[in-house]
Amino acid sequence: MNKKQFKILFMGTPDFAVESLNVLYENGFNIACVITAPDKPAGRGKKIQMSAVKKYALDNNLRLLQPTNLKNALFLSQLNALKADLQIVVAFRMLPEAVWAMPTYGTINLHASLLPQYRGAAPINHAIINGETKTGVTTFFIEKQIDTGKIIFQEEVPVLPDENAGQLHDKLMITGGKLIKKTVEAVINKKISAVSQNHLISRAGEIKPAPKIFKNDCKINWHKSTQTVYNFIRGLSPYPTAWTEIAGKNGKQFSLKIFTTEKQIESHSHHAGSILSDNKTFIKITTSDGYINISELQLQGKKRMNVKDLLNGFDISGFEIVG
Repeated sequence: MNKKQFKILFMGTPDFAVESLNVLYENGFNIACVITAPDKPAGRGKKIQMSAVKKYALDNNLRLLQPTNLKNALFLSQLNALKADLQIVVAFRMLPEAVWAMPTYGTINLHASLLPQYRGAAPINHAIINGETKTGVTTFFIEKQIDTGKIIFQEEVPVLPDENAGQLHDKLMITGGKLIKKTVEAVINKKISAVSQNHLISRAGEIKPAPKIFKNDCKINWHKSTQTVYNFIRGLSPYPTAWTEIAGKNGKQFSLKIFTTEKQIESHSHHAGSILSDNKTFIKITTSDGYINISELQLQGKKRMNVKDLLNGFDISGFEIVG
């Protein structure tokens, strides 16, 4: 069977998935249908917005489905009628077995880690937070337990010392698109030799999870080491963003999101979490063994900006870290 005859259903939602869809489309694979999330309100104005994958599908005249319920009988009958040979999932939802088991050649997922490490919803963030020097992308067959299926291919990607989650996301997105192409070609040509993750676990050492990150998980603990805090901030930048809370002498409190920093490891006599500033050009906060110099931040109620611009209109003297 050639790639024009081989029917593919593509499932995805955000920008990360668009790259893989684009690689397949630009290389002439038969995209029988694209499945993405329903439109939903987003932003401060709560305007209805379509997903990045939907926009790509519409721009390229690809057939589109947006199910609200993946177990819905009508949706399942629509899938069955498409008679797809293979389903590809990139940054979508958990699929019920009735969906992932439907195609003749199964359902393949692209995951942004070197499985079995960092199974879960936030592998990119957790890899940086944990100070990893390498990560990667994995294609595998979906099975009942999330992110546990047989591995098809993996591609390693270095994590640079000062890289943030957004920058690593973009690198993995590009590498992932290439790996999806390689994987689909191997499936079509019947050159797949998938490996059970159980065979890899014994030599992987400690298996580190990558659970979904919530707002409270993003609060900075300034009592930790400079390197740990630095990794935490860049691992959550630009989203969902590390934050701290500051309070003035009048008791007024503000949430402060921190996007970009530099680390300075050296001894000091301040207690961890002290705010140091000349109130003109710099803000730095102490850790257990040094300082975090802040470059970009967002004060509650204001836009993201550099430190000098913030200090131009905000007097930080007398403020302290809360907690």
